[in-house]
Amino acid sequence: MKFIGGHVSINGGIWAAPQEAAAIGGKAFALFTGTPSRWKSKAPSQEEADLFKENCGLYGFSPEVILPHDNFLINLGSPDRQKLHLSKQSFLDEMKRCEILGLKYLNFHPGSHVNEITEEECLTLIAENLNMILDKTEGVTAVIENTAGQGSNLGYAFEHLAYIIDKIEDKSRIGVCIDTCHAYSAGYDLASEEGYKATWEEFDRLIGREYLKGIHLNDDKRELGSKIDRHASLGEGTLGEAFFRRFMNDPRFDNMPIILETPDEERWPREIEWLYSLEEKTEQ
Repeated sequence: MKFIGGHVSINGGIWAAPQEAAAIGGKAFALFTGTPSRWKSKAPSQEEADLFKENCGLYGFSPEVILPHDNFLINLGSPDRQKLHLSKQSFLDEMKRCEILGLKYLNFHPGSHVNEITEEECLTLIAENLNMILDKTEGVTAVIENTAGQGSNLGYAFEHLAYIIDKIEDKSRIGVCIDTCHAYSAGYDLASEEGYKATWEEFDRLIGREYLKGIHLNDDKRELGSKIDRHASLGEGTLGEAFFRRFMNDPRFDNMPIILETPDEERWPREIEWLYSLEEKTEQ
């Protein structure tokens, strides 16, 4: 079964996020647990956390289909000592907020070398800092999101993700989220039948399917290998309807959060409905 949803707002209070997710027809959702443009956000009170958990149960969302995202400032591979210190503390706070809310995952972008250190040094730094933060937390899996390869951001190659995972001490606490727009812009040809098959075979070989914890399902405004991150509404980009039909009928992506980050939020209910309509019905 596919669990599809959107990245919903917490402006009405974090406890209202499950209701927002259900209102668009979602069976999964993503959210920020704090402010995405600040290093530090207030932890939810016990009352807020209890109400959030109660609403998750009321609307049928288990922690396995909720994929929170960290703030946009964090760079666990930063060569700048001050920014790295802020990033580590901020990511630790993000993990702690997930613990309080009873969430199982925290999705994050791996980091950037900002052209000051080598890729390997940056990836090693990311892994070292993840080990430190995982050691100070419990119950929450750090889920690395692949990138498009824009600028000096790492994580656009499956080899980068595999390198980080290899250096994580507690491998039960690390996972991967694949953004389909990012993957296509990074050069993974998900649009063609042959490329789709080859991409997931390479993922299994280099990373391992057991580490796949979620999907960001987005179309791409740019061409294959552009290294530019520009999400498109479903069916209006370069991935094409055949990709989405193929994806929706691929059982490898059952029972995990599949999150829309397409640019027009008002279209999310229609996009979710359209995706489910692509599933081929089998005779019982």
